[in-house]
Amino acid sequence: MAQPLPVGDQEWSVQTPPFLKAILDCVAQPVWVVDHDGLIRFANPAALNALGYDDPAELEGKPSHDTIHYKHPDGSDFPAADCPLRRPRTSGETVHSELDWFFRRDGTMFPVSYWSAPIETPSGRGAVLAFTDIEQQRRAERAERERDIAQARESEARAAQRRIVEAGYAARRQVTRDLHDGAQQKLVSLVLNLQRVREMFMSEPERARDLLETATQQARGATRDLRELAGGIHPTLLSTRGLHAAVEALAEVSPLPVEPLVVPDERFAPVVESTVYFLISEALTNVVKHSKATSAAIRIRVAAGSLTVEVRDDGVGGAAVRVDGSGLSGLADRVGAVGGTLSVESPRGAGTTLRADIPLTEFALSP
Repeated sequence: MAQPLPVGDQEWSVQTPPFLKAILDCVAQPVWVVDHDGLIRFANPAALNALGYDDPAELEGKPSHDTIHYKHPDGSDFPAADCPLRRPRTSGETVHSELDWFFRRDGTMFPVSYWSAPIETPSGRGAVLAFTDIEQQRRAERAERERDIAQARESEARAAQRRIVEAGYAARRQVTRDLHDGAQQKLVSLVLNLQRVREMFMSEPERARDLLETATQQARGATRDLRELAGGIHPTLLSTRGLHAAVEALAEVSPLPVEPLVVPDERFAPVVESTVYFLISEALTNVVKHSKATSAAIRIRVAAGSLTVEVRDDGVGGAAVRVDGSGLSGLADRVGAVGGTLSVESPRGAGTTLRADIPLTEFALSP
């Protein structure tokens, strides 16, 4: 138990010794003293200023608890019997709090940290209280946290932009390879065969006819390759008939049954439709490749200016967003690029639910 600190043997009318009062008047730390009954007997200028008082006479003789500590932060009453600041004068303990709340004269609350220790007074054991207004400190800490959050978001936004650029570059290279290996080779062969047809047309009409048929098949194959390639970039069905028809087409070619399939008939901004389409396409691909599912479900709904997309499966679960520019991270970047958010619920053994929320207020609806 802490030993009480003597104030002196003078009566309260004299209060503290002059040299001690002079010291306390100079320090920036708010300090005050209560007697054995919890009545305020001394407050230095720093305490008066912190609590919004001009004259120590406004505080002297008032109950300390009922003056500065009478309510909880939520506004409920704080009984004096429950107040930890009683313990220094009742049981001789020294008490400390890193965060509590005091009341100013005008009734406003402010956060404090404090130490309170027992002290011998003319009326018996009282207590000395030293506290610090930590409102500015908390404001500074809050501002620092907000800066850290903003910096983290900015850093993630830059990383997402970089991943989107890299993904776009990879996609362009893939288009180049697909053109070279598919339609381009067929078109080169087509040109060569047509040249041979022209050379053989008069001298070898039968062979020319056969080559012309081969050239026709090559032209059809090149057309088919180009159509498939264009569909991978942006499907014609999505542009002409909208999200409902395009998602239905995805479900029809899915190796897994998709039920239920809930997609609104209305049209949305092209960038929104494209984002949702490729999100669902990639999600279904991931389900087939990784989930060991037997079925999937797609739901799209519009509410409160937001479009929500959910793709669920009954697979093994355990999916996670990866940060290497592949997997679900690429989907998160695509959704984030239109101001949306992507979330994943994937408890092991209970399937996966992929959810995207995309704001519609920033995008004009497609005519």
